[in-house]
Amino acid sequence: MKELQDIARLSDRFISVELVDESLFDWNVKLHQVDKDSVLWQDMKETNTEFILLNLTFPDNFPFSPPFMRVLSPRLENGYVLDGGAICMELLTPRGWSSAYTVEAVMRQFAASLVKGQTSPGAGNQTALEGQFFTPHLSLQSQPQTQLA
Repeated sequence: MKELQDIARLSDRFISVELVDESLFDWNVKLHQVDKDSVLWQDMKETNTEFILLNLTFPDNFPFSPPFMRVLSPRLENGYVLDGGAICMELLTPRGWSSAYTVEAVMRQFAASLVKGQTSPGAGNQTALEGQFFTPHLSLQSQPQTQLA
């Protein structure tokens, strides 16, 4: 897939990609950079969180339909991140999607939206960034509702 080659050539280490089970249709993406003036960036630094882990699932007809994108870790609140980590952005809807969009462009737009939407760590405190992961196969009802002390 050309998208993978393009990402591998990025010079700024903005994102990195790992295929899930070697599938070209299922990627784990590490977002290494958000706006350094944002509260989120400061929280990430304070908790030694090096990246935001996302999962992108591509439909068979990609790039003519958008990927499904969600945050796996850390648990984020507000902004465009819903419970369970799903990302709500018009860009990722059939109506807002363009086949000309690249994964890199989508990730840069998402990174900007985290700051614009004033995304913050879950549970209302910085420690929520530590060790909170969403498990892909669990429904919202079956996810543990634990908070870190």
